[in-house]
Amino acid sequence: MSIPPLSIGLLLFPALTQLDLTGPFEVFSRAPGAQVHLIWKTLEPVISDRGMAILPSTTFQACPKLDVLCVPGGPGQMALMEDSDTLAFIRRKNEEVSLLTSVCTGSLVLGAAGLLQGRRATCHWGSLSQLALLGAEPVSERVVRDGNLITGAGVTSGIDFALSVIAALYDDETAQAIQLHMEYDPAPPFVCGSPRVASAELVSKASAQAAPFIAKRLEATRQAASRLYSETGKPASNKPFTG
Repeated sequence: MSIPPLSIGLLLFPALTQLDLTGPFEVFSRAPGAQVHLIWKTLEPVISDRGMAILPSTTFQACPKLDVLCVPGGPGQMALMEDSDTLAFIRRKNEEVSLLTSVCTGSLVLGAAGLLQGRRATCHWGSLSQLALLGAEPVSERVVRDGNLITGAGVTSGIDFALSVIAALYDDETAQAIQLHMEYDPAPPFVCGSPRVASAELVSKASAQAAPFIAKRLEATRQAASRLYSETGKPASNKPFTG
C-alpha cells in the first residue's frame, strides 16, 4: 500500500535551541516520502541561542499545507509568546494538521496560542509547571500524547518524540528502522539527565543556576496567560499555580 507524501513543518525562530529542531528534523527527514519544511517569517538565516545559523526553507505566507506542525523551544520562545504573527500562523495551521506537536518549551508557545487548554502536555523540567498557567495539565514524561497533540520534554527528548510521531503516522516498524539507521542507542556517561535520577544536590545546583532565567520565562508565561484571558474572557486555567 502506497503512503501519500507527508508534509511536516518545523517552526524556526531566533534564539531557539537548535537540537529541539535538528533532532526531530533528522528523524522526520528519514521518513518515507516526507517533505520537511523549516518555517519562519523570512528566508534570512536564523541564529540559534548558541550561535548556529539555520536557513528557513519557506515562510509563513508561502508555507504549504501541513500534516504535522512542530514548535521547538529555547530562549526565543518567550518572544514568540507575544508575537501575534507567529501565534496566528500556529492557530491557522492547527486547523489543518493531523498532529500538533512541540519539543521542550515549544509547548508554552502552543499554550500562548490557546491550544493547550484542558490538555495533557510536557516540556523541559525547569518550566514544566508553567504549563498550568496556560490551561494545560503538566505531565512529567519524556513524550506525552493527548489526542492529536504530541509534546516532548527537554532538548534531547526531541529524538524520542520524533520517533513516536513517526510511529503514529506510519507504524512501529518504520520508526524502528529509522532508529536503527540513526544508531540511536543512548548510553549516557552519567545517570543524571533528569531530576528523577539526578542527585538532590545536583538538581538543587542546576535549579539555582537557572532560577533567574526561569523567573524571566515565568513572567512571559504569566503575561501570555493574561492575554488569553483578555481574548477569551475566561482564565486560561482555574488551577492554582504551584511552581
